[in-house]
Amino acid sequence: MSERHPIIAITGSSGAGTSSVTRTFENIFRREKVKAAIVEGDSFHRFDRKEMRLRQAEAERSGDKHFSHFGPANNLFAELEQLFATYAKTGQGKSRKYLHDPIEAAPYKQEPGTFTAWEDIGQNTDLLFYEGLHGAVVTPEINIARHPDLLIGVVPVINLEWIQKLWRDKHVRGYSAEAVTDTILRRMPDYVNYIVPQFAHTHVNFQRVPVVDTSDPFIARDIPSADESMVVIRFANPKGIDFPYLLNMINGAWMSRANTVVVPGGKMELAMQLIFTPFVWRMMERRKRASGAL
Repeated sequence: MSERHPIIAITGSSGAGTSSVTRTFENIFRREKVKAAIVEGDSFHRFDRKEMRLRQAEAERSGDKHFSHFGPANNLFAELEQLFATYAKTGQGKSRKYLHDPIEAAPYKQEPGTFTAWEDIGQNTDLLFYEGLHGAVVTPEINIARHPDLLIGVVPVINLEWIQKLWRDKHVRGYSAEAVTDTILRRMPDYVNYIVPQFAHTHVNFQRVPVVDTSDPFIARDIPSADESMVVIRFANPKGIDFPYLLNMINGAWMSRANTVVVPGGKMELAMQLIFTPFVWRMMERRKRASGAL
């Protein structure tokens, strides 16, 4: 953690909605004139798309049925922790981009599914913002969770997560339902061992819970909409959180526990704006004081 060079990390599983949280923070940064170094978790995968497919085929031939993007063998955990540690001390570090599709790849004149070269992150940034799978991973070798000043978990209930992944991979990426199901099953051990434990380290968790039947996610035709969901917001340390203000500002919000607010799904972005804008204010005030600007 660092007052001069703070870090915000969003961690969640694939298809959980971390990208929506990122857009909310981008709006906060733009409104508050905060210059953030944006780091995508996919850039710290170990292998590009072609190499990953080759490695997966080799793993299956050798009897490994659980080769996935979620585990340590296929990610640069040490390099990600080094980035966090270096940025916290110096405001510097190296990252790269993973080019997901032709639109992202075109400016770099590279193939989709490849990485750009490692580069220094932007100069004179106010904070580092990470969004990805592993912002709070802790293993015997590394402890990424100790570095962020604000650590946010985003996770839907498991059936909703599967519905979102099935819909995205079938409709956006052109995969068959069988192929997506195989992926879900293959990565389950890494999901249990490396994704789920992260949410014990987060400062705030957002969990979307549908209020429609999702009992069989493999036959669902649509993703439950925001209006068909509730969002459970849990604060690890509720001290300083103005719960009466949140309940007054968010129509339909209520408290299920002393540290937990439940809001209508359509109010999730508003809740994030109300909760995290003061966090960003405080970060920037501490940064100015630590830098001698106040």
